[in-house]
Amino acid sequence: MGSTEQALGRTRPTSHRVVAEIRKRYAAAGGATPFAVRLLDGSEAMVGQGEPRATLVICTQQGLDALSSFDVIRVGEAYLDGDLDAEGDLADLLTLRPILSDFHPWQYVTRYARPLLRGQVRSDHDYIAHHYENDPDFYLSFLDRRHRAYSQGVFDHPDEPLEDGITRKLDYALAAIDVGPDARVLDIGGGWGAFVEHGGRHGLRVTSLTISEESRRFVQGIIDEQDLPCEIRREHFFEHRPDEPYDAIVNLGVTEHLPDYPRTLAAYRSLLRPGGRVYLDASAARRKNHVSTFFENQIFRGNGSPLSLQDYVAALSRSPLELEVVLNDRVNYGITTRRWAENLDAARATIEARWGSRQYRLFRLYLWGCVDGFARDVIQAYRLVLRNPR
Repeated sequence: MGSTEQALGRTRPTSHRVVAEIRKRYAAAGGATPFAVRLLDGSEAMVGQGEPRATLVICTQQGLDALSSFDVIRVGEAYLDGDLDAEGDLADLLTLRPILSDFHPWQYVTRYARPLLRGQVRSDHDYIAHHYENDPDFYLSFLDRRHRAYSQGVFDHPDEPLEDGITRKLDYALAAIDVGPDARVLDIGGGWGAFVEHGGRHGLRVTSLTISEESRRFVQGIIDEQDLPCEIRREHFFEHRPDEPYDAIVNLGVTEHLPDYPRTLAAYRSLLRPGGRVYLDASAARRKNHVSTFFENQIFRGNGSPLSLQDYVAALSRSPLELEVVLNDRVNYGITTRRWAENLDAARATIEARWGSRQYRLFRLYLWGCVDGFARDVIQAYRLVLRNPR
């Protein structure tokens, strides 16, 4: 029996039966945010109590069939294809996620089998193309305009501009590693050059690693244009073999893609001089590998996962590295993703014209989903400072 029949019986679902099932599941899950559902005939039905700020629109019979399955992959795909739509505050509609099922056991088998059979480094090179080998202009359409940082800012207040929050975070990273001009610093994950540029302007000799060719070209252009004392290499972190240890290491949002914590910490230790520090920030979850199959299929393929703080600290306890600082950054990352999502929506016309409606809808789900996740403490975030003892 298929998922539609399991939820609603053997007959093809009707809009009203689907809405009734949504109400039942939403109430059972403790859903408190009201929203409307626009049915195929144009009428609207309410879910929850109060004035809704968002409307879930069932555009086609295919969208209704997907919704009736209550399967996260089918519902997500229906939104990407335009069979379902969202009007108003998308973050409100994403409170529906707890009523969707995510039972796809084969996905979890392949998630771990590929790195096991091909090795983590080769697998990461395959995975990276799906998310990062895109036109840099797409990411620049929603990232901060000053630094182009693809990781959280640190904000003085919720209404502070995104650019100021990112500058504060980069300044914090510099203060955390506590090195002077001419120090050698390893930047793991070049992104769009945020730390290379910021560190290079402060006189640091930054070596930045990326496995994305688009990223490498972009960051090399920044280095050349400003004559920074830095270099960018297309090289995996686990394969990096410098001539001498670094004075410090900076990792802005790449821990999520380094799920083997003991191996990562051992690499930090081998690459860092005695007394040197590691600064890292990362999104997190209370359980390791807590990633939906839709997110893994569509956003970040591979076996990465948000940082599990308890597992990371446990691995640190078995490592010579010392944990000096842990800061809760959930609110800061929530503000950051909201700014990104607002920038994305403001650039909708340009994004759809250049990269298509599906790309816009995909990142809209991703970014507003993060806003909702941080607000409800489904996702967390942390800043950490580690030290290699003398």
